[in-house]
Amino acid sequence: MTDQKNLILAIGVSLAILLGFQYFFEFPKMQEQQQAQTSEQIAQQARELDASRPSPAAPGADVTAGTVTAANQPQTREQVIAASPRIRIDSPRLRGSLSLTGGRLDDITLRDYHVNPDKSSPNITLLTPRGLPQPYYAELGWVAGAGSSGIAVPGPDTVWQADRDVLSPGQPVTLTWDNGQGLRFEKRVALDSDYMFTVTQRVTNESGQPVNLHSYALASRGGTPQTSGFFILHEGLLGVFDGTLKEVDYDDIQEDKQVEMPSTGGWIGITDKYWLVALVPDQQEQVKARFLHTTRNNDDRYQVDYLDAGREIAAGATLESVNRLFVGAKEVRTLDRYEEQYGIANFDLAIDFGWFYFLTKPIFYAIDWLYHFLGNFGLAILALTVVIKLLFFPLANKSYKAMSKLKELQPKMMELRERIGDDRQRLNQEMMTLYKKEKVNPAAGCLPILVQIPVFFALYKVLFVTIEMRHAPFYGWIKDLSAPDPTTIFNLFGLIPWDPPQMLMIGVWPIIMGVSMFLQQKLNPQPADPLQAKIFMFLPIVFTVMLASFPAGLVIYWAWNNTLSMAQQYVIMRRMGVKIGGGKDKSVTAPAAKPKAEDKKPAESAGKTKPAKKKS
Repeated sequence: MTDQKNLILAIGVSLAILLGFQYFFEFPKMQEQQQAQTSEQIAQQARELDASRPSPAAPGADVTAGTVTAANQPQTREQVIAASPRIRIDSPRLRGSLSLTGGRLDDITLRDYHVNPDKSSPNITLLTPRGLPQPYYAELGWVAGAGSSGIAVPGPDTVWQADRDVLSPGQPVTLTWDNGQGLRFEKRVALDSDYMFTVTQRVTNESGQPVNLHSYALASRGGTPQTSGFFILHEGLLGVFDGTLKEVDYDDIQEDKQVEMPSTGGWIGITDKYWLVALVPDQQEQVKARFLHTTRNNDDRYQVDYLDAGREIAAGATLESVNRLFVGAKEVRTLDRYEEQYGIANFDLAIDFGWFYFLTKPIFYAIDWLYHFLGNFGLAILALTVVIKLLFFPLANKSYKAMSKLKELQPKMMELRERIGDDRQRLNQEMMTLYKKEKVNPAAGCLPILVQIPVFFALYKVLFVTIEMRHAPFYGWIKDLSAPDPTTIFNLFGLIPWDPPQMLMIGVWPIIMGVSMFLQQKLNPQPADPLQAKIFMFLPIVFTVMLASFPAGLVIYWAWNNTLSMAQQYVIMRRMGVKIGGGKDKSVTAPAAKPKAEDKKPAESAGKTKPAKKKS
């Protein structure tokens, strides 16, 4: 009885975890991140003045020059972009423009990524200009410090002069503006071949007196974006401050309104599931970083910004500040490269690898390496499964041997139940005596399930949070390994022209997984209790329904893992001479098939011959 309880406990734990996945992570339904949302309200930029610290256009000034209405403001993206002078951005991975009004980066589209797997679908648009619903932009500049309040600094409506018309890798753009008071401001914007902008700001003081200035950077987002709604995924405001990651959800900052974090270096940004806008100060600079939420005309505004400690510029001197701005896709290798290249603390934490970071990230790198070798992420997952099985082979081998031994002892266990009857205490004692005599650990069979759970969870995270898995195809009908199997048995896998509701979307791969689980279950010791046996038979159906809404890559992994486990378990059982399925192995089943008590001696005799047989 103890062996059945342990096995049921292990399956119960596994089922509870998967049910937890379903409850917390699969509802509401996974959906692709939507970057642009329509809104009834015309967005207005709102940044409240913070009287306790110097307040540039970044940490607080209102940059909206009056109310924007449909009567005086163009409504299409093309019209808004054409309404202001701009520098075109053209790189292998980005296209868009930089507004000379305010010197803002507010028009960025990702060349490599589309809304859906169809390459003809629109590209992902990340940044949006002011004057449109839900504007999303970044800005860097200066604010006057103590004793310099009368000094004019460039603001949100300042029109800069540029030395070229196109910003591209290797061809930076220099913006200039003179305040008419002896201060000349320069902003040199450079872009690499991926997603990092380097903004070098200089101020030359020819006013004849010292000036105190602070540099700032901000990223502002209008409207509350639609998120995936998953407990295991953070979407919102985040940053690393003094080496520590801090994440704030949109609803939390709506309540807190403002959160300040002093830091030396680090970074701060706004993240979606796959996209990131991040501000990166000089890693040796002390800054005051901030998460901010404001509301104007029922329009939510979210902002991340930082302000440096400020410096005095002597007469005739020049002050320089170097900051970086990341705008793009959260590619693991790209973030790791920037972290190493610029010394950005924990920049890879922009990807929500979760608590099992130490396991999830290595699994990603293993899959990514296999992908570059095999050319398909699905094949990479299958190959990784084989590698994991080989790594855990000694543990699994020992476990399957224990399960095979339990299956071999089934006739003796049945004999004990028939002989002892309903005396549970005595039955358990006799069972433990039998296990001790045969040197069998009834809990050892649970190890394959327990070992598989953290790997399952880590692979789930890899498929769910890494952009490399987004829209990654397998073969046949699987066009996206990070999305559920799109087929369903309820319309005969597309033969019937009917789209079933989501709860009936049970595709080919979940069914294959369920069949493999059922077949593997047949190799394990079967409970003598009819009720327990029925529960075990029902589990593959439960898992099939649950995993139907999981990413297809995860279901393929589970089915393949079950297949490999069955093959390993079958070989071990054959070597041990254990009866498999409905077949017969005369060397062990003939004596054990007699359940009666009077046949005890032949059974014992057969048991004594087994060690000699193993040696041969």
